[in-house]
This record gives sequence, C-alpha cells and structure tokens, in this order.
Amino acid sequence: MNRRSGRRAANPVPGARRKKRLGGIALVMLALLALGAGGVWYTLFRAESPLYYLEAGEIAMVEIERGASTASIANELAQAGVIKNPNMFRVHSRLAEADGQLKAGSYSFEIGMDYDSVIGKLKAGPQIGFATVTIPEGFIIEQIAERFEAEAGIPSEEFLALAKDGAPEFAEEHPYLVGAFGDSLEGFLFPKTYRVPEGATARDVISMMLRQFDKEMDAVDMGPAEARGQTVEDIVIIASIIERETKVAAERPTVASVIYNRLAKNMRLEIDATIEYVLPGNRFRLRYKDLEIDSPFNTYRYHGLTPGPIANPGIASIEAAIRPANTEYLYYVLTSPDGSHTFTRTYAEHRAAREESRRVFGR
Repeated sequence: MNRRSGRRAANPVPGARRKKRLGGIALVMLALLALGAGGVWYTLFRAESPLYYLEAGEIAMVEIERGASTASIANELAQAGVIKNPNMFRVHSRLAEADGQLKAGSYSFEIGMDYDSVIGKLKAGPQIGFATVTIPEGFIIEQIAERFEAEAGIPSEEFLALAKDGAPEFAEEHPYLVGAFGDSLEGFLFPKTYRVPEGATARDVISMMLRQFDKEMDAVDMGPAEARGQTVEDIVIIASIIERETKVAAERPTVASVIYNRLAKNMRLEIDATIEYVLPGNRFRLRYKDLEIDSPFNTYRYHGLTPGPIANPGIASIEAAIRPANTEYLYYVLTSPDGSHTFTRTYAEHRAAREESRRVFGR
C-alpha cells in the first residue's frame, strides 16, 4: 500500500490547512460522483490482486485495442499486473482528463509505475515498434515457435523450452495448467493475430497467448461440460482433435458428437490426427505400420482420449467440444475435395463411404 510521507510545516496556517484539506476532499468526491461510486469506498480503494504476479522492476507487455474504453484498459492493465486497482486507475484518468485520450498499441510497462505515469505513457502513445504475427488455429507448439522466430525474431529454442516444459511456471496464474501432460502448454496457446513489441521475450509472448486463452474462455459457458464432469483440459483435448480433423466449420459439432458417441460405447477413437501428432515431422499421410506405434496418443491402439491436446484449437472447436451435436454417428471419412466428410452410424455404411472416398481421391 502506498503511503504519503513528508515533513509538516513548523507553524502551518490553520485556514490554509483547512482549505487544502477541503480541496483534496472535493477532488476525490468529484471523482467518486463521476464514477457513480456512491457508498462503495471500500471497493474503490482496496487493493486487488493481479492475475499475473510480477516483481517491481519487471516488464509487462500489454496490447491496448483500438476503441477500448478507460474501464477496459484499466481491467487489461490490472490483469497484466501493471496496476493494482482498475477503479483507482479510472479515478486518476478522470482527474487527469485523460479519458478518450489513451492510445491503442503495444506497450511495455515497468512493474511499480504509479497510476499517473502509466496514464502519461498511454496518452503519449506506443514508443516501440512491433511485429504482427498470425497464429492459425490448429498449429502445434513447434509451428508456433517457427512462426514467432520468422516474423518477430523470438528464438524458437527459447520458445520451445518454455512451451514444452513450462506449465508449472505458469500454473499459479493459470490453474488449469496444473498437471498438464508432460508439463506442456500445448492446447493453451490461443491462436490469433498478435502484435509483438520490440524486445519481447519468449516468456512475454507465451504470457500474452495464455492471457488470450483466459479471455476467450471467460466468454465461454462451460456449464454443459461441467455438468458432464469435464475439466478445461478435457475440453481442450477434444477441441484439439476436432481442430485437426476438420476445417469445415459446420462439421465441428458433428465430429465432436462422433468422439462422444464412441467414448460412450467404449470404442477406440481411431482418429488419424492423434497418430500424426507423434510422427516425426507431424506427417499427414499414415501408413499401416503407423497404426501400431506404441504411444498413449495412438487412439487406434488405446481407448479413451489422448493424455494431452494435439494442437492449439480456436474458439469454434472449443465451443463444439462443449456442445456436440446430438447424433448417433460413430464414423466419418473424407469424401469431398472441399474437406467435408460423410458421417455414418454403422460400419457397413462406413465401408460404403470409404469406397466413395477412394473413388474421389484415387486411394
């Protein structure tokens, strides 16, 4: 908690002291009225714990989106650990007449800056350059590392060292990472377009991606999944399989239904994408001997879901995993050059669909 300190004047003038005190009270009261705070003094001035626990002097990277309100900027800064209390930030912004003048862009903030310094930096606008990097849905961590190295200069070996084994380092801020398979962040590095500031490290970028995952999941209703007893990791695993199995948006809930239907019948999933994940080079064309690979990710060999995600899914696949279509389908096969599949209920129907697939693709 910040404390004001200073020496008292030897013989202060009583009237001046009263005026100064009254003026300060008036300013605070005006700010409270402007915010509609009324009687919520405690809520306004109490310190709130940031989601990201950084030490004084550390650097936090924050992206302020175009058109963001003072309130949303305050929440973003609080989540990143730059400020302690969003409401106090709004008070300072109002008193500084900065509302509407805080500029969008990528910023680096030193932890420990006071509210007015943060506001001054946002009014001045971003002083650093940035690279725009797009991570497509379905990328695995190796592909993400390559993309950030090529387009933002983030060394891929540094990125992979954290992404493959760093879940425990981020688990305090992101509890769903506790117990992540192999301590990997696979599945939780949210795919989108990022503005990466100059000087950003692999840790900065990974923190941005995990924060984005949190934002996306905050907007999702996990109710149906929780009713089934599923965790965030369970949903991400299923979503990652959906993401790798189909690029046709309308099919995602149907693919999800096949996964759930087979699990309910204790059938092996027998999904090619799960084997492709563990093959050298993430190969997309399987051979019969690949089906015998001894890996917990081999759903031709082992029952149940894979032990961890096989890609980093987008929000549409996550939604499909939470709310699968209501079908009786147990099989699907690619039957169209546009990437769409034929879904079937029986193995006999599936064999007929496979023949159609061979006719279309010549294999």
